[in-house]
Amino acid sequence: MRDWLVWIGTAAAVVVASWGVLVLLARRLPPGLARDLAAFLPDCATAVRRLRKDPRVPRRAKVAVVVAGLWVASPIDLIPEFLPVIGPLDDVVVVALALRYAARQVPREVLLAAWPGETRLVERLLGPPRRDRPAG
Repeated sequence: MRDWLVWIGTAAAVVVASWGVLVLLARRLPPGLARDLAAFLPDCATAVRRLRKDPRVPRRAKVAVVVAGLWVASPIDLIPEFLPVIGPLDDVVVVALALRYAARQVPREVLLAAWPGETRLVERLLGPPRRDRPAG
């Protein structure tokens, strides 16, 4: 049992350290693609926390967003995190799908208000705004 606890503690420490590196890179890198990618997952975690607490977000969307947040925080991945560039790819795809699903459930302004990073990134992720059909 003790071996499992040591393994779980080590895995948690590695995840926390990798998040720390991402946050540091997001603050230190010059503006550009590398900085945007480094800031994406920490921004997603903040958006998940904000959307989960927002009363305007329906339960289905909250569940999708929380599942995406748990996926990102989980040390178990389809693509190992230590692989450069493609390591966080599965996390990004899951978060993108969850945010697009939530975007269909809540007003776009709510999602944009919950996103702490560059607005252009989340707008690109969400796609063009939906136009409601005219009554008739």
